[in-house]
Order: sequence, then structure tokens, then C-alpha cells
Amino acid sequence: MAAQYTLVIGNKNLSSWSLRPWLALKMAGIAFEEILIRLDQPDTRASIAGQSPAGKVPVLKVTENGATLMVWDSLAICETIAERHPEAKLWPDEAWTRAEARSYAAEMHSGFPDVRQHLPMDFARTAPTPELSEATQKQITRIVAAWETALSRHQGGFLFGRFSIADCMYVPVVSRFLTYGIALPEAAKAYTDRMMALPALQEWMAGAKGEVARGWK
Repeated sequence: MAAQYTLVIGNKNLSSWSLRPWLALKMAGIAFEEILIRLDQPDTRASIAGQSPAGKVPVLKVTENGATLMVWDSLAICETIAERHPEAKLWPDEAWTRAEARSYAAEMHSGFPDVRQHLPMDFARTAPTPELSEATQKQITRIVAAWETALSRHQGGFLFGRFSIADCMYVPVVSRFLTYGIALPEAAKAYTDRMMALPALQEWMAGAKGEVARGWK
């Protein structure tokens, strides 16, 4: 019997960490059940604790042969998906390119704190461009430079040619740049447009807009 996947996520408009593995599963064509826990509610902590040993979303549950494996943290979930489904080719084929893509993913995973703080994800909305601190601007410059380097080296429209986990890790930043009207050079702007045009991201957008229409944050 094939494995069954359940992904526990937070609000689609707010939860950047949830978006990453959700997109990986969608782009890999893997069927999964989605459990959405509304954030910033009185019962949010208790609801997440009932689903996640880490007390955070996202968490992936893999049920197979009568047992359930639980994986938490966006990057760990993406790595697990790639390992269990090599046919999805969520990392580049060539070893050196794969190492570079992992470096990009890890840099996003652990870095850019000022971008996260001053440009919080608000997927379905647009907002005025805020006054950016020097630290935030430096981090934006680094992200754009990294994108331009990867896009110039690899043909195919995504950071490393075909879609990969590196793109999953950066997609919340793509949305942030659009939400806050961050000016981007041509190659970076074209990349954000390609990402947002993905049917999977349009599906996520529809969910985020639905939350906003219901009065969620």
C-alpha cells in the first residue's frame, strides 16, 4: 500500500514556513491531505501541540505499513520528500550544482532576519513599501544577487534550471517582494513573475485570499 501523506500547516496568508513544503509536494505531484490550523487564536497552541511534537507548523505525517513518521521543519520536510520521491527531481542531478542549491536553501533557512521582520509575509495583500533599514536593504541586495547568479548559470527559468527545493525556500521572499513593491532588476523580476504564475502558487493564493475575505489576518 502506498504511503499516505498529511501536511499540517498554518494560515496560507501568513505562514511562510508552511508554504515551502506544501509547494514541494504540489510540484512533485504527490497526493496529500492538508490540515490547516488557524494561527493567532486562543486555541492555536493547543491545536498545534496535538499535531506536532515540536509545537510548530508545518509538520508532515507519513503513514506507511501501519506506522506513522512525523517530520517537522520546512527544510527537513522538503529533504524527506526529495529522498522518498527521487523521481520528482527536487534537487539538481549534478553533484556540484546540487551542493550549491543546498547552500542557497540553507542560507534562506537560517538567514535574512531583517527581511523576515520588516517584510512579513502577507501573501494575498499589497502594502506600501516601508522605509527599509540598512540591514534589510543589504539582505535584499544579497538575495537578488544570489538569484541573478543562479539564473545566469542555469537555463530553465528557475534558480537551478528546473524547479527545485531552492525555489521552495525562496518563494515566501518572492511574495514579500511583491506585497511590499520592492523594486527588482529585470532578471529577478522575471523570476518572481514565473514563480507566481505557477498553478500551485495560484492555488495557494486563492486559499490566502479566502482567508482574508473571511477576516483572518
